[in-house]
Amino acid sequence: MNDRLQLPKVELHCHLEGTMPPPLVRRLATRNGIQLTDGLFDNNDQFVWTNFSEFLKAYDGGARCLRTGQDYHDITYEYLSSCAQQGAIYVELFASPDHAAAVGISYTEMLEGCVQAIDNAQRDHQICGRIIITCVRHLGPGQALSVAQQMVAEPHPYVVGFGMGGDETLHSPQDFLPAYRIASDAGYGCTAHAGEVCGPESVWAAIDQLPVTRIGHGVRSIEDPKLLEALYHRNIALEICPGSNIALNVYPDYSVHPLLALLDAGISLSLNSDDPPFFWTSIGKEYQRGASTFQLSEQQLLKISCMALKAAFVDEETKSQLLLQLKN
Repeated sequence: MNDRLQLPKVELHCHLEGTMPPPLVRRLATRNGIQLTDGLFDNNDQFVWTNFSEFLKAYDGGARCLRTGQDYHDITYEYLSSCAQQGAIYVELFASPDHAAAVGISYTEMLEGCVQAIDNAQRDHQICGRIIITCVRHLGPGQALSVAQQMVAEPHPYVVGFGMGGDETLHSPQDFLPAYRIASDAGYGCTAHAGEVCGPESVWAAIDQLPVTRIGHGVRSIEDPKLLEALYHRNIALEICPGSNIALNVYPDYSVHPLLALLDAGISLSLNSDDPPFFWTSIGKEYQRGASTFQLSEQQLLKISCMALKAAFVDEETKSQLLLQLKN
């Protein structure tokens, strides 16, 4: 298994504010004089939550420790450094201006911290990082529009995409089309969470109503053969997060997880950690699980990295350079 840990890995679905392990959350809270929510961690130093709504509360509780652009630098740099140690060569991070704004951090300050960290991680660990700006579904389409407008008004080459996370049960993808049109018309790649908590109808709505080329999660597409055909023919990639799916009880165990069935259907997909400390995983563990639990060969895992890079939103020149690393 250790030899597979060094396979070149690519991550397309990871929430920046959700990468902070409890020790880092406490460290930043101490630095910023923040009193963390009681019961945020258990006696084993793990985040406490039992269902999706409680997970969102725990996520927000951890994000409260952030107060400055330097904080965003630190969490970005620490996460990219960790990924590099696990063999990752490229990572796209979901960054939420809404979470930053909630603690008084401007978009500019958040972005500057992330950008400096990406440069430092590239220098120190030879890992390439990029940013996907995300809106929060349960905050509504009006706030999503503001996030998209902000992103387009302050472009940066490291910001390569626009996405949407949050509570999948609220609103319709159609409600967010104005925000997505702004991003798409400005040349940004687009993705949206769907088909995780909700069924294949959620994925249909996203791919029919929004200009997306990727779907966050999308595992429940397996329930609709016609949807699988549509994903294949439209070349829409799925950002698969097996550890997250099991932790959130989307599936009871890995034996019924549809990863292999999605691969057999010819769907382009990537392996991702989502919110690693909340789900007791990492990009390295996801690839290791691909080998040990799903019995994927080294060549199959490399193919997944290749599919992920081809679906990435990074510029074509950088993408070509990264693809060469997979062949060497």
